[in-house]
Amino acid sequence: MRIAEWKEKVESHGCYDAVSEILERIEKSKLNAYITVCKDDALKMAEKYDRGELKGRLAGIPVAVKDNISTKGILTTCASKMLSDYKPVFDAHVVERLKAEGAIIIGKANMDEFAMGTTTETSYYGVVRNPYDLDRVAGGSSGGSAAVIAANEAVLSLGSDTGGSIRCPASFCGIYGLKPTYGLVSRYGLIPYANSLEQIGPMADSIDDLALLLEVIAGKDRRDSTNSGKEFKFVPKDRKLKVGVIAEMGGNEDVMKRFSEAVEVIREKHEVKEVSMPSFKYALAAYYIIAMSEASSNLARYDGVRYGYALEKLDSWRRYFSKVRAEGFGDEVKRRIMLGSYALSAGYYGKYYLKAQKVRTLVIRDFNKVFEEFDVLISPTMPSLPFKIGELADPLTMYKADVNTVPINLAGLPALSVPIGFERGLPVGLQVIGNYFSENTLLNFGKWLGERM
Repeated sequence: MRIAEWKEKVESHGCYDAVSEILERIEKSKLNAYITVCKDDALKMAEKYDRGELKGRLAGIPVAVKDNISTKGILTTCASKMLSDYKPVFDAHVVERLKAEGAIIIGKANMDEFAMGTTTETSYYGVVRNPYDLDRVAGGSSGGSAAVIAANEAVLSLGSDTGGSIRCPASFCGIYGLKPTYGLVSRYGLIPYANSLEQIGPMADSIDDLALLLEVIAGKDRRDSTNSGKEFKFVPKDRKLKVGVIAEMGGNEDVMKRFSEAVEVIREKHEVKEVSMPSFKYALAAYYIIAMSEASSNLARYDGVRYGYALEKLDSWRRYFSKVRAEGFGDEVKRRIMLGSYALSAGYYGKYYLKAQKVRTLVIRDFNKVFEEFDVLISPTMPSLPFKIGELADPLTMYKADVNTVPINLAGLPALSVPIGFERGLPVGLQVIGNYFSENTLLNFGKWLGERM
């Protein structure tokens, strides 16, 4: 549902009834897209809107927030047993912005545990099902944030993207999802997985709605040292672009069929040329070494004392610490902590982590060189259609599914997933990559393409 449709419904039925309808839909839903539904608070806010007490650009609009983004007094679990009873005492910067603009936080969206996954199957609260096929995944890690938009269980949503976690579920659920330039949106209040890679971003059913949400959440925040301080304002602009098709990014037959059709549509207006990015063959391995290394450091705080799941007192601190983490974390999180700790350990730091950072530099150089010639780059968002639940039998297969999305996070660039139609009844997404702070170019191109597919 788009904002314009929501406003029409509110005008004819009132905000309270419209929000009640969404809450009823969530209650009956089989998607498992929410971990926490803020029913009472949402209805109170709807009543305020009906009384004329709620103002702002998002006044009266239901927004879902990924469950790794802090919400004061509302459970924020990261889809983990470790934080199953954690209620933050503060709001994330983006949540402050939402509230200041009158948005109604309808609930906290399900996700992969600590944002580690591509399918939401690692969630302690169960997998998020795809709205187009309940036997398939919605993608990850922001699977709930995408599914609620596709299923009309929210109007807007926030996700986070560390290696494709907004773009993957956006592609799998047939919606728009933007990973902004690193630093455009404050990460204050985002429970960290890999600080140098992750970014909060908007998800919506249209480019105009996506752009409005980005305008609200982008901007200066001194509490995040990596924040650029830049504001964002969407400026519609129609112009011919130089578009590069990345040779190293592809997909299976179903995906490439739809992608090739989209490329032909793009050729009707824009200049299109294939481009090669040699460093990309190393990008996936480098990304996972860096991400897991940062995760092992970030998740050290969850020891049952400072944060997290607590046990009855044991006779040894070492045993207590070990038991808390063994019981509190799921298998995938434990795997990444162990691999990250190994990569950072004495004797291996230079062989793995340092080498991965050198590859990161090569990826950035490749992008910088290509953007001297091209305005945007394109590829399939995901190399396959949405997976069946349980289809990915081993972790390595899941990691390989991120091959088209992780280079963008290594470089800190913005990227947008645009829905370009269906194959075998399942959505396919096209990824548009831009230079730093070129969100306007991406959104204008995405809007033009989306209207034609």
